[in-house]
Amino acid sequence: MIKAILIFNNHGKPRLAKFFTHYNEDDQQQIVRETFHLVSKRDDNVCNFLEGGTLIGGADYRLVYRHYATLYFVFCVDSSESELGILDLIQVFVETLDKCFENVCELDLIFHIDKVHHILAELVMGGMVLETNMTEILTRIEEQSKIEKQEAGLSAAPARAAAAVKNINLPNISTSNIHLPNLPSFK
Repeated sequence: MIKAILIFNNHGKPRLAKFFTHYNEDDQQQIVRETFHLVSKRDDNVCNFLEGGTLIGGADYRLVYRHYATLYFVFCVDSSESELGILDLIQVFVETLDKCFENVCELDLIFHIDKVHHILAELVMGGMVLETNMTEILTRIEEQSKIEKQEAGLSAAPARAAAAVKNINLPNISTSNIHLPNLPSFK
């Protein structure tokens, strides 16, 4: 099972932290710091998995990571997960992000965090891998984008209708030319 998914930059600034096990906020920040120190001090030519830090579970857990340009993608997993399978999952995640954002960069993760979380939710939910087929994931993301665009169009409809009514050119009608019939009075 996946215990946590972390993305941070070369300076240790977290860009995404998704925990599938409950930790209070202080522990989460400590885990991100400890994980960054464990991963960042490793050479690029060594294997991409190592024993988990003391806060995240120690020897019972593995940190599986990939370093792309300025970002570290780190998955903390238990012994039931295949390290090579998780490396492949990281690759699928990064390629999906790359296709959605057209050459993903750190700023995409900052300014479109909701979309990043949606993409991640298509891959992993509750610490379990759901989907690894990038075509399927992209199809679901495109469907969600269409729904969001439709909802945006519907939410803007009242404002467009009000603007249209304001812009209607009605002829100026004089009230002196209007004759109303005598209506009975009720007393």
